[in-house]
Amino acid sequence: MSKTLHITNGDSFTSILKNLGIKGEIITWREMLCEGKTTTDVGSESFWRTRFDFLHNTYKVSKDTFINFTLKEYRNLCNQKSQEEIVLWFEYDLYCQVNMIAVLSWLKKYRSEAHISLVNSGNEDESPKMYGLSELSNEKLLELYENRIHLTKDDIEYADYIWQLYCSDNPIRLETAILQDDIQFKYLNDAVHSHLLRFPSIKNGLNNLENKVIEIAAKEQIKDKDQFISYLIKNQGLYGYSDLQFIKMLKRLKPLIKTFKPVTLTKLGNAVLEKTENFYPLVRNENVYLGGAPKYAFLYNDDNDKLLKL
Repeated sequence: MSKTLHITNGDSFTSILKNLGIKGEIITWREMLCEGKTTTDVGSESFWRTRFDFLHNTYKVSKDTFINFTLKEYRNLCNQKSQEEIVLWFEYDLYCQVNMIAVLSWLKKYRSEAHISLVNSGNEDESPKMYGLSELSNEKLLELYENRIHLTKDDIEYADYIWQLYCSDNPIRLETAILQDDIQFKYLNDAVHSHLLRFPSIKNGLNNLENKVIEIAAKEQIKDKDQFISYLIKNQGLYGYSDLQFIKMLKRLKPLIKTFKPVTLTKLGNAVLEKTENFYPLVRNENVYLGGAPKYAFLYNDDNDKLLKL
């Protein structure tokens, strides 16, 4: 058995890692815990039941697909028990950072004796561009691996603490938890702040990213839906969403968008953008969760950057 276990952020990077010449077993973490309801007990039967319910109801993921794609790989992870070091490969965005702290919470409980290290990609040069792992050269990836961050027990405790708060029904406690700078998890605070911005604004009922979507629709000359989604993916900031998330978002915002050829807003859409109308009553859904919190049970106050519980 290899002395090293690698846990990656997705299949795309797993295929790259296999060709890097780094020794060790590789497990792919196939989840997107930044979306839908989550519970603290990563890997438990109730945890996976909650996740399947969300993925099935939201993205029509079948039970066979969930078992073969996600659960079989998780069971493979459970069978990896003898490695001395576990290396995590995750990126800077919310999508990856939430998966990362969930994995660290699981490792804290089930692999407490292993040495845990972390390779985080993001700000890799003098430019403002943030890089995903798959965008980097083999030389750069090997450099990041050689300089990987070795996590202490306190680091893992902190990651688990943030995970517990993320899964709680009150995200307000996350505001104070991320005030401190954390050298080991240098992208976590910004990612969590992006998470808090996903709660609806007190001014018009849309969250930060939803407001960006209708602003782009109003100000950019977007010719069709495909171009719109491509533009949103490139200009989304720290969320790490794919086309799946934006397709779902556009469906939710349909009353605000008049047409996709070209992309234009309705009268209501323009009013919501100008914050003279509030979309909250029309979009509120008690079954939508961000982590452990109902999305529409909280409002984000843009004036003081604070969450308000309804």
